[in-house]
Amino acid sequence: MPKFAANLTMLFTEVPFLDRFERAARAGFTAVEFLFPYDFPAAEIRNRLGANRLDLVLHNLPAGDWAEGERGIACLPDRVAEFRNGVARAIEYATVLGVPRLNCLAGKTPVGVDDQVIHVTLVENLRFAAAALKEVGIKLLIEPINTFDIPGFHLSRTAQALALIEEVGSDNLFVQYDIYHAQRMEGELIATMTSQLARIGHIQLADNPGRHEPGTGEIHYGNVFAALDRAGYDGWIGCEYKPATTTQAGLHWLETARRAST
Repeated sequence: MPKFAANLTMLFTEVPFLDRFERAARAGFTAVEFLFPYDFPAAEIRNRLGANRLDLVLHNLPAGDWAEGERGIACLPDRVAEFRNGVARAIEYATVLGVPRLNCLAGKTPVGVDDQVIHVTLVENLRFAAAALKEVGIKLLIEPINTFDIPGFHLSRTAQALALIEEVGSDNLFVQYDIYHAQRMEGELIATMTSQLARIGHIQLADNPGRHEPGTGEIHYGNVFAALDRAGYDGWIGCEYKPATTTQAGLHWLETARRAST
């Protein structure tokens, strides 16, 4: 059976962020992930993880001004110094928190900038980050995100991510495969995941439409989980969805998945 991590950015939002760790543990999760830790002291997050016997499996590199609509800066030619400072900051947090992988959001394609300049910026930033993270034993991920939810996002398809990995040339760069985003952009979920499993460093889920919990939309998650089991995927699957009602009320899918695997 796949291992599921609660995404604390999306789940248990009825309580303050630092209280969500206890809620996740109470709901039966043994691991969590979230977008960013940087608004809180790393030691405080580490204490919450330890007190609730939770592993942290993922967070993101700093991604610019999120409140103002930025969704990453890795492809922005005028933000290279900020990006590289963000890599150092992420490593500081990741070292304290024991997180084994960090995700890099490419960002929105800047208007009025030459495409080749944008591409070279992204490749060089990924090369820098992959090398820096490798020195401390942390994997770097890149995530294709659908352009319906985030218009203009620079990296939107799995093939693009795989081509970037090839061009960067690092053995420390992997795909973060978000099933929801992939379904919106390209489909072919099981075929893509099973054929590219060696280059997938993390998986996330949500159903479509609505980005709610499995069982609320068109994706047959029973088939997806079974296929990942057969393919030998032993990594985590992050539950990055918006509960249709409350987090607790929507966790029935998780019990169904657990029963199916026994």
